[in-house]
Amino acid sequence: QVQLVESGGGVVQSGGSLRLSCAASGRAFESYMMAWFRQAPGMEREFVAAIIWSSAGTYYADSVKGRLTISRDKDKNTVSLQMNSLKPEDTAVYYCAATPRIYGGNGWYMNGEKYYYWGQGTQVTVSS
Repeated sequence: QVQLVESGGGVVQSGGSLRLSCAASGRAFESYMMAWFRQAPGMEREFVAAIIWSSAGTYYADSVKGRLTISRDKDKNTVSLQMNSLKPEDTAVYYCAATPRIYGGNGWYMNGEKYYYWGQGTQVTVSS
């Protein structure tokens, strides 16, 4: 059974930085796509970033490009999200997600329904 456990959330001032981590266990993740999504109060869940475990190829939402960086550590089985230049609109619960399938076509990784496994989420609050 795959387990994803997020950590690293907190409260930070606008312009500050946080680093989120997702500890993954229960499988070999070589064929997986790993991703971060977020959900703000009263809003739908939205895609943030994704990474192909095997190649470390990355994808980002336009709203976070240049500020957030996704990475993975094969030795530690973790996926991280380095968040710099944070804005109040980045305030949300951040979720780690994983899928064992790499689908074809553009942008499929932005669809949360393609992910089989989810963590419990970690709160990020950016104050102005």
